[in-house]
Amino acid sequence: MPGRTSRVWGGLLLAAVMAVCTSPGTAGAVADAGSAGTIPSVGTDWGRTGPYEVDVDIEAVHTFYYPRTMGQSGERHPVIIWGNGTGAVPGIYSSLLRHWASQGFIVASANTPTSNFALSMRAGIDVLEHRNADSTSRFHGKVDLDHIASAGHSQGGAAAVNAAVDPRVDTAVPIQPGPLTDPDLMDEPVLYLAGQRDLTVWPALVKALYRDTDHAPAVYGEVRGAGHLDSIGDGGDFRAPTTAWLRYWLLGDENARGMFFGPGCGYCVDSDLWSGWDRNAKALQIPGPTA
Repeated sequence: MPGRTSRVWGGLLLAAVMAVCTSPGTAGAVADAGSAGTIPSVGTDWGRTGPYEVDVDIEAVHTFYYPRTMGQSGERHPVIIWGNGTGAVPGIYSSLLRHWASQGFIVASANTPTSNFALSMRAGIDVLEHRNADSTSRFHGKVDLDHIASAGHSQGGAAAVNAAVDPRVDTAVPIQPGPLTDPDLMDEPVLYLAGQRDLTVWPALVKALYRDTDHAPAVYGEVRGAGHLDSIGDGGDFRAPTTAWLRYWLLGDENARGMFFGPGCGYCVDSDLWSGWDRNAKALQIPGPTA
């Protein structure tokens, strides 16, 4: 991010670290009970807290957000690897990352403030692979390593695309991504998100990355009225669409599929949320949910 935003980050960093260290686990909202071995449905209210309470482990290289009762009903939990914006730490985005964990995901957030090359992000998968195989770990046998997403904001948004070169990553969610990336290096489905009033990463720059992703399913959403810092904290208006995207690609949630794909998809007609919306030819080939 340019220097004009660095002062904002500086004031937020300490508060964010304190928040992630002191706040209790997130209380889960009421959701449809899932069958044994499955993560429960949340209907279509993607912005609402999910059915799981959340624990947070702050470690040297990563901060992990995960359901407190992982695997309690025999379910396994998909993984999201997260990249921070320039100069930021995971606590800046704590409420958003907690939200995803409440939905049933394990979030491995790289602690680095310079995430662009995605090395620490990808290392989060390595850590979870080891712990999933370790009979002494609370993650043992509870991690769904077949369903992994990369996500991030600003520099971390570029890193989300860079992380998707890893064959273990199934989809990417770059939020207001910086330019130091090349979509041609990956071929996973991508949800590109821009902010209409973002003066740091202009929507045109995000749209250019989207247009360069003509070889994989890609969706572009420009959040109405959003500036560059609107995605920090609880994710703002970026929270619900990112959650829906992750639930479709990592959990096969048919309700979430209907928000992005098929004729008359839910987000296609949501002009209150979007100031811009587009789906490329590959995305248009994905059918909507079955009746």
